[in-house]
Amino acid sequence: MADNPVSAAKTAPPQPDNVAAGMAYALAGFALLSVGDGLIKSTAGLWPGMAVAALRFLMGAVGLGIVLLVIEGPKGFRFPSPKVQLARGFFLAAATLTFFSSIFLMPLATAVSIQFMAPLLTAVISAILYRETISPGRWIATLVAFVGVIIVLRPSFADLGWAALLPLAAAFGMSGLMITNARAAGTGSVLLMQFLVAAIAAPLLILAATIGHFSGYPPLQVGWPAAHVFVVCATVAVSASFAHMLIYTATVRGSAAAVAPMVYVQILVAIGIGVIFYGDYPDLVALAGTGVIIASGIYLLRDGRR
Repeated sequence: MADNPVSAAKTAPPQPDNVAAGMAYALAGFALLSVGDGLIKSTAGLWPGMAVAALRFLMGAVGLGIVLLVIEGPKGFRFPSPKVQLARGFFLAAATLTFFSSIFLMPLATAVSIQFMAPLLTAVISAILYRETISPGRWIATLVAFVGVIIVLRPSFADLGWAALLPLAAAFGMSGLMITNARAAGTGSVLLMQFLVAAIAAPLLILAATIGHFSGYPPLQVGWPAAHVFVVCATVAVSASFAHMLIYTATVRGSAAAVAPMVYVQILVAIGIGVIFYGDYPDLVALAGTGVIIASGIYLLRDGRR
């Protein structure tokens, strides 16, 4: 019997040229995600964060739905594993809502760096939920990363109070999304998975924006947005999908192990955007805390490979 070409592709080690190309795709994809975050931050004060998140994912869902219809036809619209898909949409909506709100209130690099708690939280939560054994090193890495978060949040907590914990809440949301993404793997095409999670998150975010509007709290009042808000949401809806495509291509061209460390370019790009466009200069203590979070994440990646 001839070898299965798919199995052979999975087991064959990636060539050096492919690994280099994969890393380049990953760098571009992760950097583009931070550029999108920087654009979202530019809408602060123009429209509530809830409304910005709702519009961004509404546009994303419509765009992905059109692409799905063109590529896969009407049969491409399926709803496999409904409970898992609903959970994916809920966690994405929660993560987006809290993250967008956080970058409106604090430096972009601060919010982005704290979000990198998500992989560590995912490892711990998965171990608890599925009764998996987690190494002492991973527990220590998670605790050390939390120390890094406290260091990074030091000035923000003094200024913002409990609102400074929004990016940590976003990290928990992303952790939930990672876990449910793993449960949904193989139930449909990558394009269908992207469409479903956006299509479920969008109405949840619209509901949150509506509740905020009728709460009577002035900063959450939703009026007609400025043209800049429309342009930013449309741009980020496209750029984020393109970034995820680049990252997916990176894992195919190279390997997940080679691509994963490239995620930390997001922090570097976020720092650069914050300094250049928003005058957010991170102090040495905040940079040290970010370094602690990154070091813990890299340890997790290395431990995962073993």
